[in-house]
Amino acid sequence: MGRHKEFDREVVLDRALETFWSQGYEATSIQDLVERMGINRASLYGTFGDKQALFLAALERYEHVVSRKLLDVLDGPGSGKEAIRTFFLTKICYATARDRPKGCLMTNSAVERSGHDPQTAARVAAGLSRVEEAFYRALVRARRAGEIDERHDLRALARFLMTCAQGLTVVSKVCPDPLLLRQVVHVTLAALD
Repeated sequence: MGRHKEFDREVVLDRALETFWSQGYEATSIQDLVERMGINRASLYGTFGDKQALFLAALERYEHVVSRKLLDVLDGPGSGKEAIRTFFLTKICYATARDRPKGCLMTNSAVERSGHDPQTAARVAAGLSRVEEAFYRALVRARRAGEIDERHDLRALARFLMTCAQGLTVVSKVCPDPLLLRQVVHVTLAALD
């Protein structure tokens, strides 16, 4: 009979997520993960597989826990245009919070891993697609409410907003100045006029 696991999978996965988010994939060793997760190597490998599989599980968990909160803002009731504005202001709050790792795990992973890791590239692309779709739904809602002119191509605008959101995250890693970031958001939102 196998030994019963003595840890909560989601708790240790959250610890792995935080480690990858703080240090990046390459700079994170198995020893770092074992120490941070509070489990032994056999449990890590037995539960999650290798480092790459654990990383992909952490990306998935990030989407369900962190990204979902932002997407919920876009899908909330009320003004689509206001939801987009709130999304960006929330992103600034997250980007400048001192108790969070810098940047976005998806964006960080796109920069670090996508060029040579097809699995990470596919996972990040799917995540970005979900962000684009959430922007698109908010834009459709805004158009129906008369907040956005008919001349705008909503699909192109959704892609633009997704790209701006990712760029804002990258800039915030080097310059987490809320005033500067709000100026960027102000110009970004002008595209909706």
